[in-house]
Amino acid sequence: MVPQLIALDMDGTLLDPQGQLPPDFAELTELARSQGATLIPASGRQLATLQLMFPEFSTFIAENGAVVMRDGDIIATFPLPVEVVERVLDASATLPAEHTLVLCTPAGAFIERDIPDHAVAEIAKYYKAVTWVDDLTAVQHDNIIKIAAYCQDGSEANLAPTIDDVVQDHNVAISGKVWLDVMADGVDKGAALTAMAELSSIPLAETAAFGDFLNDYELLRTAGLAVAMDNAHPQLKEIADIIAPSNADNGVATVLRGLFAGAPTSDLSIS
Repeated sequence: MVPQLIALDMDGTLLDPQGQLPPDFAELTELARSQGATLIPASGRQLATLQLMFPEFSTFIAENGAVVMRDGDIIATFPLPVEVVERVLDASATLPAEHTLVLCTPAGAFIERDIPDHAVAEIAKYYKAVTWVDDLTAVQHDNIIKIAAYCQDGSEANLAPTIDDVVQDHNVAISGKVWLDVMADGVDKGAALTAMAELSSIPLAETAAFGDFLNDYELLRTAGLAVAMDNAHPQLKEIADIIAPSNADNGVATVLRGLFAGAPTSDLSIS
């Protein structure tokens, strides 16, 4: 059976190592529609960025599940408690490595002006709707749906231990080698896929998800069919039904074409 909802992570999954969409993505999208399947970009990127990348799409899982859009309407946003935002900002001064914080709202992101050039370049990949401010503590904190932290020296080792302790029960996702995201408790891509499936009256058994990093873990656990890329984090490969070729080898397209052709899932895994 072809999955009806197919969630696609972006970086390290659908996009190639240069951050580009596969050359055959438009053809793949039409093939999915002909099979009654909906492709859903599911990313830590903000909604505005995803809409620019996919102007023909109207359904998205953005900000690692903190913003969910279906058929052009935002159906769910999940703000962080104000006190959690303030605790993270207070703890920022004690973090052991140089880092940059991004306060994310459904409409855009707030970033301090005085940040290194390498941080500006990295942030520009993921955040197109940005307001530059002098001080994040002066920003209104009651509609922050995600705090992203960028650390060139590595997010997992340098940021996660302190941030985990500060936010306590709220969700900390390692979304890349240099990125860490904080969302409200229970917010992740998997919860967003569940909400999307329920509104669409589609059983989770008829969903699929593709991912490569730890912020995709709950997404793959939730989906009826879990696909990890060959370049994925080992923890994702442990729970995957299919190991796809790497993002450098257009693995998403390879597996989707096989699924649409009715191939057994056992024939689609490279290991």
